[in-house]
Amino acid sequence: MAGHLLVGVDGSESSLEAVAVAAHEARRRGLGVRILNAFTWPMLKFPHGSSSETTAEPALRRRAEETVAAAVERARAEEPDLGSVQGEVVTGEALTVLAARSRDADLLVVGSRGLGAFSGLLVGSIAVHLAAHADCPVLVVRGRAHPEGPVAVAVDGSDAAKAAVEEGFDEAARRGTGLLAVHVWNTWSGTGPAGPGGPAPLWFDTDKLREDSEQALSGALAAGRARHPDVEVEARSVHGRVRPSLIETSQEASLLVVGARGRGGFQGLLLGSVSQALLQHAECPVLVMRR
Repeated sequence: MAGHLLVGVDGSESSLEAVAVAAHEARRRGLGVRILNAFTWPMLKFPHGSSSETTAEPALRRRAEETVAAAVERARAEEPDLGSVQGEVVTGEALTVLAARSRDADLLVVGSRGLGAFSGLLVGSIAVHLAAHADCPVLVVRGRAHPEGPVAVAVDGSDAAKAAVEEGFDEAARRGTGLLAVHVWNTWSGTGPAGPGGPAPLWFDTDKLREDSEQALSGALAAGRARHPDVEVEARSVHGRVRPSLIETSQEASLLVVGARGRGGFQGLLLGSVSQALLQHAECPVLVMRR
């Protein structure tokens, strides 16, 4: 199915909220919606070929089909004018199925928590895994979006952040809101707390660091400003720690856009430590851009 947004559902309230957000996003992007439920056999000790095994599969599939039907109904209720809303039940492990289906999707949307093996976590293993391995951008629905708030984007000069800035401008234009671009800088090294016993400062010329940060923001935003001259932009240079600074930014945003990886000590990971922290603690939906 060309031009569609993929949503993973499992019957949890979090996944139904993801369906609602996905429906709004699909309308803004002019995409269809495909809703997918993937289920696996529970760890029950039925003898192979027994009557219990034979009767369990229809019941599991029926429950999955009811889950998908409810999700389709929710999507259509949220956006009655959506052109295409399709539901599908697949027998398979959810991580594997959704990652494979992401190859053909424009955007993958999941909730931050779910049922089954990934319940009880701050952010479900489904969301973390897909943000690291999906072949399309991943929108993790968490926190509470501020509808009138700006689209916030994290800027650090990495290739992934460049993709995030580009998408941030597009999202702001689609939503008719402003863009808040945040570049965080500091005067210390490492990831531990500053202060006694913490890492030694590497820089003391804070004016130069602040100037470099502002220049980095200006350069990162130039192309987006040219493409979307009507988007109001706030470029914010922040002195502090990256993760807490971006989490604080999420408190005022309708969406936070980040790259899957950035600069610093987390190079080489499929999903950077900053992105993981935001998936766990951001107070608005997080869109992870993968190049």
